[in-house]
Amino acid sequence: MPVTINDVAKAAGVSVSTVSKVLNHKSSISSATVDKVQQVIHDLNYTPNARAVSFARGDTRTIVYLTALGRNQAYRNPHMFDIMCGVHSQLADSGYSLTLVDTSTDNYPGESVSKVMAQKSADALLVHGSAIANEETASLIISAGFPHIIIGHPGFDSSLCWIDTNHGLAGQCAATHLISCDYTKAAFIGGRKTDYISNQRLKGFIGKMRDYGCHVPPEWIAYTDSGTKDSYQAAKKLLELPFGKRPQAIVCENSCIAVGISNAIHDSGLKVPDEIAFLTFDSFPYSGIIDPPPTIVDIDVYDMGVQAGNMILRKLENPTLFVQSYTTLPVILQGETTRPVKVHRS
Repeated sequence: MPVTINDVAKAAGVSVSTVSKVLNHKSSISSATVDKVQQVIHDLNYTPNARAVSFARGDTRTIVYLTALGRNQAYRNPHMFDIMCGVHSQLADSGYSLTLVDTSTDNYPGESVSKVMAQKSADALLVHGSAIANEETASLIISAGFPHIIIGHPGFDSSLCWIDTNHGLAGQCAATHLISCDYTKAAFIGGRKTDYISNQRLKGFIGKMRDYGCHVPPEWIAYTDSGTKDSYQAAKKLLELPFGKRPQAIVCENSCIAVGISNAIHDSGLKVPDEIAFLTFDSFPYSGIIDPPPTIVDIDVYDMGVQAGNMILRKLENPTLFVQSYTTLPVILQGETTRPVKVHRS
């Protein structure tokens, strides 16, 4: 039979409550008693029941990660899993478990959020931005005062705590790189007009190009469904423009779009990067199949998960902590689809 806390108490000649206090590192127990109880625990090879210990502490040592987990979600939102791995690395080091809760089958907005908070099955919530699609769900979390971090800007103003990468800054990074390579005429092919990340990247790109004195004509901005076929058609329209009216480079809002654009360039018979250049955001999941290897504005989403894990641990220590911040800076990974950055010597 497994050793119980009662067996430890009996062998150590102390009460069960004393053993419990030792397990929970209470300072009210003398060092001699602590040493005696720990020795018995070692001798009996006793392993405390994690749930019982958590109950005694008044916590669950569990963080719930709320996100949509429907069919093909790994393909529609692959970065979510890298983020999740980063979160897990931080929580595991602090003795917390990460539990996934699927929001894709909710019958009404905030159903999963309400259940987790009502059942007290977790100490805090980490919510992927796609699961906070409305202000009703936000209000549930805020009114309950439940510890939480939203991963990704919720898309509306609220007092939710969130962290995100600065997608506008990523767009600026793309523009700066192109200008540094002497591409002053650049187009942008993005996702849908309603896509928050795509719009932020486009806004940052256009603004930075304007800072450099470069205009991005409306006809050089295309919106797609982010699929390869739609992106291919958008690129073909740009590439078929007369030489003087054609962009020198194309910014692809994500690597799936970049696949379609790469195919369009290949079919047009243009040389990369001399006759047409392109770059994409995010090194995962499709940039590895593009030939030649693309230049990438990369954001370390695993690190974003690490930061989210750190923030939720801080929230548990200090529930009044208010967090709304951008984290994890974009970096350029030089590939073969843009010329190397031109060094201007003084």
